[in-house]
Amino acid sequence: MSTDLALRRALVRRIAAGGALTDPALRAAFDAVPRHLFVPYFYEYGAAAGGHVRLWGEDPDPVRRERWLTGVYDDVPLATRMRDGELVSSSSQPSLMARMLEALDLGDGDRVLEVGAGTGYNAALLCHRLGEECVTTIDLDPEITESARAHLDATGYHPAVLTGDGARGAPARAPFDRIVATCTIGSVPPDWPDQCRPGALILAPLATGLIRLRVSGPGRAEGRFLHTPAYFVPLRGSGPPGRGAPRTGGLPRESVSDELFRFLLELTAGSLDPYEAHALWRREQRPRRERFGVTLHDGAQWAWLDDPQGPYLWPLREPPVSPGAP
Repeated sequence: MSTDLALRRALVRRIAAGGALTDPALRAAFDAVPRHLFVPYFYEYGAAAGGHVRLWGEDPDPVRRERWLTGVYDDVPLATRMRDGELVSSSSQPSLMARMLEALDLGDGDRVLEVGAGTGYNAALLCHRLGEECVTTIDLDPEITESARAHLDATGYHPAVLTGDGARGAPARAPFDRIVATCTIGSVPPDWPDQCRPGALILAPLATGLIRLRVSGPGRAEGRFLHTPAYFVPLRGSGPPGRGAPRTGGLPRESVSDELFRFLLELTAGSLDPYEAHALWRREQRPRRERFGVTLHDGAQWAWLDDPQGPYLWPLREPPVSPGAP
C-alpha cells in the first residue's frame, strides 16, 4: 500500500471515530478522493523561521516532503494561498468538511452550489457522491478557480467551476437543492434562497457557527445553528461585510474567553450592546449554538434565541426600501 493511501485511510478512520461519516456514500468519497493532489503545497507557521514556511510535494528534501504529505492528511485546516502575508484561501479541516456534507443531507440527483472553490477538494467529494453534472463551485478569485479546475481535471472530476461573485450565486446553473458556503458570511445573501427549489437547504458559516436553513420559497428560509464551531475566511464580493470585532473592554475575562460567548457577541454585533449580550448570556445559562437560529422573510433577516418570533431578536439585514418610500 502506498504511503498516501495508508495516510488517507487513517484519516478516514479518525474522522469516523469522531462521529462523522456515518453516511456510507460520503465515507466512500473520502476514501476515494486523494487530498494530497488538491494540496500540492501549504503554508505552515514557523516561529523560528519568522513567518510562514511553504511545504510542498516536489521539495528536494525528503524530510520536508514527508512533512508535507503527513501534514496534508492531518485532520487540520491548511493555509493554501497567502497574499501580502494574509490568508486568502485554505483547505478546510477534513472532519469539519465531513460534518458539513452530512448536514446537507444529500440525496441522489441533488444539485449543489458550493460558494468558495478553495482547492477543489470539497467539490471533488461532492462529485464522487452526486456526479459531476450536479456540482457547481464558484469563487471570486480567478487564480483560485484556475487552480481548483486544474486539480479537479487532474483527478478526473469535471464540475462547473465558475469565476464570479459567490454572493450572487450562479443563476445560470439554478435552481439548486443545496447551497454550501466554505467562507464566512455576515448575513445570508438574498440571491441564494431565490436560486433554490422549495425545500432546499443552505449551510453557511456565520458568527463562528454553521447556520442550516430550509428554503420555503423566494426570499424565505429559516433554520438553526449546528452545534459545531466553524472558522473560515470571509466571503469576498458584494455580500454584506462582517460587522467588525465587538467591544469587550470591562467584561469578565473568563466570559470573553468562552467560545460560546464569543459566538453570541459575533451574532449580535451591531445590534446588541456587548454588556447586554453578557447579561443575556448569564441569564440564559450559557446558551449553546443550537438554541439560536436565523429567519429570512421578504428581504428582512434576523437572528433569534429559541423562538423566531421573539422575545430575543437581532436584525442581520433590514428589508430593502422601495423606490419612492419616505
